[in-house]
Amino acid sequence: MAAKKSDDVPTEIAEAQDSLERRIRAHIAKARVQVTLTDNRYTMISVRRVAKERRYEVRLHCMFVDADPVITRALAKYIADNDADASRILGDFIDENSDHVKGRARRAPQQLIFTAGEHYDLRQMFDELNARYFDNKIEAAITWGQRTGRPKRRNSIKMGSYSVEDKLIRIHRSLDRSFVPKFFVEWIVFHEMLHQVHDITVKNGRREFHSKEFLADEARFEHYVVARDWERRHIDALLTY
Repeated sequence: MAAKKSDDVPTEIAEAQDSLERRIRAHIAKARVQVTLTDNRYTMISVRRVAKERRYEVRLHCMFVDADPVITRALAKYIADNDADASRILGDFIDENSDHVKGRARRAPQQLIFTAGEHYDLRQMFDELNARYFDNKIEAAITWGQRTGRPKRRNSIKMGSYSVEDKLIRIHRSLDRSFVPKFFVEWIVFHEMLHQVHDITVKNGRREFHSKEFLADEARFEHYVVARDWERRHIDALLTY
């Protein structure tokens, strides 16, 4: 059995994490970086930003342990700035090293996960909802969607989505704004989590995504009525993004 540090992390893993932290931190000026290595099948990169403290909590798949300087530099730029070029470099690296991911039944591009927004941390929100409503039984990754260009008025917006195949929840960036209350973002996340509980049924030859059972379950959300009313009153602002 491997020797362990006081926090119960095996020594060799702790040393690998420390090494990766140092290599990433070398490319980020005056910032604290905390790396946790995982063997997750779905989430290869997860970042939580604590902007006021200039601190980054990063969860990385173990494929990154021996990454070369080009990749560690890209990690730093992605972690600190959500840099698009760095994202593409990391995406290629993940795809090339997908054989390191255990239990993947099919080869597919991995999703870069970014949970920390400017106003809301989706990972923290997901964990709280999972404990409160689902007894921690929901197994899914969650991420903010891609950034968009100049603000514009849309005719519609898909505020959230759930990929059954990848067990991945995406939340639209329009919700990561100061005027959007936390309970509304929580409602959208809660709604997408329910898709893992309720199967899609076929009724009269058509797929039914929101069955009566789904809608009844959704109404359990503590701020359901208030959230629906807020959406009705602020839909124009949500559509402008």
